[in-house]
Amino acid sequence: MLSMDHRNSSTNYAPKRKRDDSELALENGDAAFTADGIDLSLLEAVEKSQNSIEVLDLRTVKKIVLSFERRLRDNLEARLKYPDQPDRFADSEVELHEEIEKLKILAGGPELYPELVNLNTIPSILGLLSHDNTDIAIDVVGLLQDLTDEDVLEDNDEPARVLVDSLVENNILELLVQNLGRLNESDPDEMTAIYNTLATIENMIEVKPAVAELVCERTKLLRWLLGKIKVREFDSNKQYASEILAILLQNSTANQKRLGQMNGVDVVLQAVALYKSRDPRSTDEEEMLENLFDCLCCLLMPMENKERFVNAEGVELMIIIMKQKKSAYRSAIRALDFAMTKYPPACERFVDVLGLKTAFAAFMGKIPVNKKNKKESYQEELEERVISLIASLFGGILRGSRRERVFSKFVENECEKIDRLMELYVRYSDRVKAETERLDQLEFDDLEMDEEERYNRKLESGLYTLQLIAVILGHLWSSEHPRMRARIELLLKQQKLTKEDVKDILQEYHDNIGDLDGPEDKERAQSKIQRFITAF
Repeated sequence: MLSMDHRNSSTNYAPKRKRDDSELALENGDAAFTADGIDLSLLEAVEKSQNSIEVLDLRTVKKIVLSFERRLRDNLEARLKYPDQPDRFADSEVELHEEIEKLKILAGGPELYPELVNLNTIPSILGLLSHDNTDIAIDVVGLLQDLTDEDVLEDNDEPARVLVDSLVENNILELLVQNLGRLNESDPDEMTAIYNTLATIENMIEVKPAVAELVCERTKLLRWLLGKIKVREFDSNKQYASEILAILLQNSTANQKRLGQMNGVDVVLQAVALYKSRDPRSTDEEEMLENLFDCLCCLLMPMENKERFVNAEGVELMIIIMKQKKSAYRSAIRALDFAMTKYPPACERFVDVLGLKTAFAAFMGKIPVNKKNKKESYQEELEERVISLIASLFGGILRGSRRERVFSKFVENECEKIDRLMELYVRYSDRVKAETERLDQLEFDDLEMDEEERYNRKLESGLYTLQLIAVILGHLWSSEHPRMRARIELLLKQQKLTKEDVKDILQEYHDNIGDLDGPEDKERAQSKIQRFITAF
């Protein structure tokens, strides 16, 4: 069973492209490359490792770990013995650095991670994140990023889980975030370490999704990320911070609420407001803006954050962005859709600040055109969002002059909005019919499919949008406005359709309303749809 807000149940957030090491090196301006673009320092490291180690097996792991533990002990002893004489422990620090670099070889054999854990090396490695020498902590961050890299862990689910469980048990989250606090972005190496810290956290979430909530419960990472996106100037770490923030919020109501309580809605709105009258200057900056809107849409899932959005004049900001017709146009409509779903105050504010004109221009297909949004998929998503937004308006404004203003939009200009609504109804109806026939053929070809999967596939093909169009038609018909009724009947007849067709769509919607928001909400939603069915 599905809930009423099918489109807003998830942002379908896909993790973005990660920067590779060569990008980081280029940005820091400190790497030498061959004519083929190969990092010479990496080649050197590979050659050294090949000279010293032939086969990566348990014996080799033990040998590397023992050597590392020995150098670690030497360094700790030297620092304790000569705390005020750096030259007396400098050599042991260089040797410790070399041993940490050798540990990176273990990323070549992730199947041996459980052995690494059994050797009790993880506490020793993580302890170095608090080392007095920041360079040593930076080495460890680089090591952790290598060990947890998604390419390394691919097809090694169990060893990956063992490693991440051990890292979490030994306080990696707290130690990583504490270390972030002492890193300086003006230093290229420390800038890279910030990136590697965020990458390690992302990698661990990939293996163990619970890390997303754990890191927010146990550390001040959310506050650190908010601080990053507050900065006006764009850089690669601001981009990655926006991406990590979106990942942390994506499937966690707890994190959405937590960030809302930290003034997160206001901070994200301020970050987005920088683009109300200008477009991003690069594809990376464009990606960051999309991440920020993903964060905003996730934040708008809990009811209390919708209230914060309205109070922070988020509705007004989104309308301004739409009017400016910049690249964030579609994202602004998406955010409004999330804000107005099941939240009447946002719908009322939208009407009060003259949002109807802007929304119905989009509904009529009058959208800004550039290379990016000429794509069919862009226009389609925008279309579906606007339909959802208009359905929310009808659902949120039940009486009074505001509702009359929404109805009047469908009467003006010879009922052109009803013409458009019926045009969309026919198009989505045809798509759903085609998908239903395809599914029937698959079942005929003996591909087993349960009712829920079948229904979900139809939703993905456009059934949900078709249902919302039918709901809007239900509102229009129930108004008993003679001109609107006459126009709907005429257009149905022209398309060789009847009111029974609309009732069938509404009935299927009625029967599949889920109870995610509780049995009372389900009953209320079903009785509303039943009234439309009866009216038709």
